[in-house]
Amino acid sequence: MNEGVEWALHSCLNLDWIGEGRAVTAARLAAYHALPTAYLNKQLQALARAGIVTSTPGPKGGFRLARPLERITLMDVVVAIEGPDEAFRCAEIRQQGPGEMPHTGHELPCAFAESMARAELAWRKELAACTLADVRERAQRRAPAARETLRRWFENS
Repeated sequence: MNEGVEWALHSCLNLDWIGEGRAVTAARLAAYHALPTAYLNKQLQALARAGIVTSTPGPKGGFRLARPLERITLMDVVVAIEGPDEAFRCAEIRQQGPGEMPHTGHELPCAFAESMARAELAWRKELAACTLADVRERAQRRAPAARETLRRWFENS
């Protein structure tokens, strides 16, 4: 996974903590974590295409959550940023080189591909079962002052 997934996840939490209805520019969201604005903007645009955030143009514009964190899963964000394709793609290299096996039309699937598919299914199920609200709750327990610190920073910068 590329780091854009982490950036998108934190941006969603930050938008929630900033407060409902308040639009925030990509530049301000990027500045909070010292990230490159152009790259974070690409992640935010992907979230907007997926219906996770909305984007409003203009001087008072920016990004805001399109729905509550209770209705956004970690898998929603991963798919928005990485796409829906499976992480592992078997290229059937066992059918290349001196170890190439003859094609009989009823080959068994690659054992690695089967194992990777099972692992990915488990990973996707876990991400789909966890909402950003679940993560928000853990984050607030671990760092109770984080939300207020973030709000103050956005109000005063």
